[in-house]
Amino acid sequence: MKKKLGAAAALAALGAAAVVLAVGSGSGSAAKTSAYKVAWIYPGPHNDHGWSQAHDDGRKLVVSALGSKVQTTYKENIATGPQLEQTVASLVQQGYQMIFGTSYGYFSKQLAAKYPDVLFEQATMIDTSKNLAQYFGAGEDTIYLSGMAAGAATKKGVLGYVVPFATPEVIRHANAWTLGVQAMHPGAKVKLVWTNSWFDIPKETRAAQSLASAGADVLGQNVDSPATGQYAESKGIPWVGYDSDAHTFAPKQWLTAAIYHWGPYYLRRIKAAMNHTWKPGFYYGSINDGFTSLAPFGPKVSAKTKAAIAAKLKALKNHTFYEFTGPLYDQSGKLRVPKGKKMTLQQLYAMNWLVKGVIGSPKG
Repeated sequence: MKKKLGAAAALAALGAAAVVLAVGSGSGSAAKTSAYKVAWIYPGPHNDHGWSQAHDDGRKLVVSALGSKVQTTYKENIATGPQLEQTVASLVQQGYQMIFGTSYGYFSKQLAAKYPDVLFEQATMIDTSKNLAQYFGAGEDTIYLSGMAAGAATKKGVLGYVVPFATPEVIRHANAWTLGVQAMHPGAKVKLVWTNSWFDIPKETRAAQSLASAGADVLGQNVDSPATGQYAESKGIPWVGYDSDAHTFAPKQWLTAAIYHWGPYYLRRIKAAMNHTWKPGFYYGSINDGFTSLAPFGPKVSAKTKAAIAAKLKALKNHTFYEFTGPLYDQSGKLRVPKGKKMTLQQLYAMNWLVKGVIGSPKG
């Protein structure tokens, strides 16, 4: 949820560490407290039923596992810039020894360097330093699978996708969803509406309305609230969510969603920090390590569609299928990925083009 350009060169320098984060001897926090103090910073409300709530579920798993050994807190609705910097300064002053930033653009090497005794971890970016690590995962795989559910549900072959900011992350997710849609409904078109916000219920509702008015008969999203689903439920339009299982907001129209399981990663990293074995690095989780999965299917997903998705899931797990394998063409019809060629993680983190069939600008 978030999410710098110029990623290819930086990721290349990470090498093999871009898949599995090594934990070895290293320095932890120098602070001495009876409980290890860990904070999370969220871009939206902790109970948004989407991105931030998924991270907060991870925080709760840490509390459940470690009990009185940890003291946790979270700060919600925090924007990048001065608000973020003030929030970090306040947490450091309160003695927090480790801070997870769950949004694109939160932590820089310069910010981490100001607080050398604090361990920083940031979701969705790439820059690392002595006390700054990065983490995310292949959400695009399960987003592709959720797109298959959407593709099977459309009758007109016109779908809508509510998107936040035009970052490489969001672009690759929109592309993955579209490719999944087209696997079940060849030639389908996916219309985008940009909200320029991770979490904004009124904007997301208006985006869903405009997409429906433009002819979309299935809706999906890469934003954080269930507003799109609530609108879809009211209009009888099938809906694919994102981040968390939000089926209660659209019990009749819910199809599925790509969801994240942050807790195991948080628990590993906090234990390493407490044991003074924490090291910076870059973690990119997968279906195989349980980082991402699909939420339960809704009533409109047929047995045939479930079987097709299950077959693709198996192929993703055993690496006999990868959605970003060529030939892949952009909106203009230009060949971007040659036949048989697989996009690298570096290329995914620098993605700035939309696949054929997407209607909308990759610039937001």
